[in-house]
Amino acid sequence: MNKKILLPIAGIALLGAAVGAQYSAPRQKFMMVENAISRFYVDTVNEDKLVEDAIRGMLEGLDPHSSYSDPEETKEMNEPLAGNFSGIGISYNMASDTLWVISTVSGGPSEKVGIMPGDRIIAVNDTVIAGVKMKTRDLQKRLRGPKGTDVDVKVLRSVNNRPDTINFTITRADIPIYSVDAAYMVDPATGYIRINRFAADTSKEVREALAKLQKQGMKNLILDLTDNGGGYLNAAVELVSEFLPDESSVVFTEGTNSPRQDLRTHPRKGMPMFGDGRIAVMVNQFSASASEITSGALQDWDRAIIVGRRTFGKGLVQRPIPLPDGSMVRLTIAHYYTPTGRDIQKPYTKGDKEKYGKDLVDRLNSGELMHADSIHYADSLRVYTLNKGRTIYGGGGISPDKFVPLDTTANTKYYRNVMAKGLFNRFVMNYIDKNRKQLLKKYKNDDAFVKDFEITPEMLADLKAMADKEGIEYNAEEAEKSLPLARMQLKALIGRDLFDQATYFKVYNTWDPIFREALRVINSDEYDRLLEPLK
Repeated sequence: MNKKILLPIAGIALLGAAVGAQYSAPRQKFMMVENAISRFYVDTVNEDKLVEDAIRGMLEGLDPHSSYSDPEETKEMNEPLAGNFSGIGISYNMASDTLWVISTVSGGPSEKVGIMPGDRIIAVNDTVIAGVKMKTRDLQKRLRGPKGTDVDVKVLRSVNNRPDTINFTITRADIPIYSVDAAYMVDPATGYIRINRFAADTSKEVREALAKLQKQGMKNLILDLTDNGGGYLNAAVELVSEFLPDESSVVFTEGTNSPRQDLRTHPRKGMPMFGDGRIAVMVNQFSASASEITSGALQDWDRAIIVGRRTFGKGLVQRPIPLPDGSMVRLTIAHYYTPTGRDIQKPYTKGDKEKYGKDLVDRLNSGELMHADSIHYADSLRVYTLNKGRTIYGGGGISPDKFVPLDTTANTKYYRNVMAKGLFNRFVMNYIDKNRKQLLKKYKNDDAFVKDFEITPEMLADLKAMADKEGIEYNAEEAEKSLPLARMQLKALIGRDLFDQATYFKVYNTWDPIFREALRVINSDEYDRLLEPLK
């Protein structure tokens, strides 16, 4: 045997002997291979990437939610849940490769210097950002930055229907990220609160919303958790504490290496903030994690009816493990269980993330999203609610008390093509740009706008002309089917740009089947019947 080959083999053997006394055989093997590559591989190796790839590979063989994030990904992932970040304080849309300001944060840095809704930011610190197809991530890097630092922006603004450029210097500040999208009275007795995530300040925001609505006469509450992907566990426990008595079980966690841990509503003086009155919780197939903990606890205690479709089924507890370079491993350590013992997590096969990712498609193909009678429950998964002994089922996700089918009749190919090109947003930007002053003069508040504003045939014709120009083939039959949806979407987007995010949902909810069913049931005798045990 050639001596040049013997030397590396001897080196590896010595390395194995050196680590063997300290580590188990699998760990020893991993370290030997990593060291062998770094010392003997024929080409230059990026050791950081090598280790990152190895970590990702290990985690991929586990459950679908254990994951690794590099330092930048970790920072971006934590920002929406931390409750604030440092930036310039705007909501914006990218249309025609241009950043359009939708709204400014009240009292925030942009509002203070005079940035207005409808402005187009075309340059940041002498770097042109309009018309260059800049990625959103790169754009955010330029606008965000440490608190107290300055950023120069060039704005294109329509003045008397003529474009003008204005330069601003904005001093960055902490910008709050809100969890509550909307809170308003639907009718004299029914309030509505929509939560988009479970973050650090979610319970505080909800308490403020409840107090506001109760002053307006709220007796019943519609809590909208549709499309809410979850967030902090403690935020869910704090939210449920506003609806259930002290020390009520909210959720418990348990895993092979994690003993059972029970989380209960927080002790408080007196009754919960909304301890009486009807509650309807809106959910769908995208409601996950903390949304499922909340809806599951309220269902188990017969405190609310759940309206919509079976939730996502994300019931695995991740423990964040920070690494020295700012990266993080989120390792699954336990399962979430509702107070009755239902496992929230839907079934999965270890290492088969592709099949897990297709679950919602499988639900659509099986008819589960369309027809209540397509859903079948195993008797072994039957449990009974804690106050009234109603029959409910586990098996992954939270199943609704009142099923609402997915309505796809208006979502035609033509509508999807127009949406995919961003034409709805682009149309709204142009329309608002030309008509903002007149609209705000005519509609003094968003209630007047929701009540009286209508999408005209001329507006629809302009939208069609934009679609024609983009080469989207017109289909008259599909356009007619999508007309109610298109009218609603245009009106909701215009309302959001004129007023705020809450206006969007005031319009959207007039169309949304889950909301309409929740409102119908909460104001009918059926609410009580749904809470009766099956005979």
